[in-house]
Amino acid sequence: MQLTDRKVEKTRIVLNGAGAAGIACIKLMHSYGVTKENIIVCDTKGVIYKGRTAGMNEYKEEFANDTDRRTLGEALVDADVFVGVSAGGALKPEYLVKMRENPIIFAMANPDPEIDPALAREVRPDSIIATGRSDYPNQINNVMCFPFLFRGTLDTRAKEINEPMKMAAAKALAELARQPVPKEVERAYEGRVFEYGPDYIMPTPFDPRLIEIVPRAVAQAAMDSGIAKIQITDWQEYKFQNKLRTAYTYA
Repeated sequence: MQLTDRKVEKTRIVLNGAGAAGIACIKLMHSYGVTKENIIVCDTKGVIYKGRTAGMNEYKEEFANDTDRRTLGEALVDADVFVGVSAGGALKPEYLVKMRENPIIFAMANPDPEIDPALAREVRPDSIIATGRSDYPNQINNVMCFPFLFRGTLDTRAKEINEPMKMAAAKALAELARQPVPKEVERAYEGRVFEYGPDYIMPTPFDPRLIEIVPRAVAQAAMDSGIAKIQITDWQEYKFQNKLRTAYTYA
């Protein structure tokens, strides 16, 4: 949204795939400031709308939209963002034409994304695209989050992983992508250029700074939200200990 100059409260998001992962993603986006009115969730039966009875449950019901749109194609008219945690090929090229300028597309189905990035760029050269694949730019990989989310949780002995901790991890990843990339990353991806922009919105799994930045953000959020049993006060020492862990891993 920063790259495309969008305001979070006005951003329209369409999610395809209303399972556990999809609902969790939408909840996080809602926590970030996207209004429920601007979120349309779709599943295999189409749009999840208020009054629908087929295939519904309490989790889908929370994000049922008051809309007359019934298909994924209809939902994407004037949408800003598509998030897919569904099935390969679910996002048709003709749907992209209906989206707003500089559409953001997270096609995360594996092994085949909801749309091939090359095809999406052919239809919408102004788009920003991410997938779950390592052979395309902007890979969304859980290895960039989970080890470090758990690291911060364990180091504070937090009794749960709450929404502030998840948000802290997400924001730390977003901020890290805006920083200059270290040489280790460039060596791991020979021939690739890493500079913050449409083709680099996420750090890579080989970025050694992940263990320095994400656990600290998570630990701080755990303490600020009152669920940490251990308070970290020496952040320089904490950073040093995590760097040691990185050194052992690479060794």
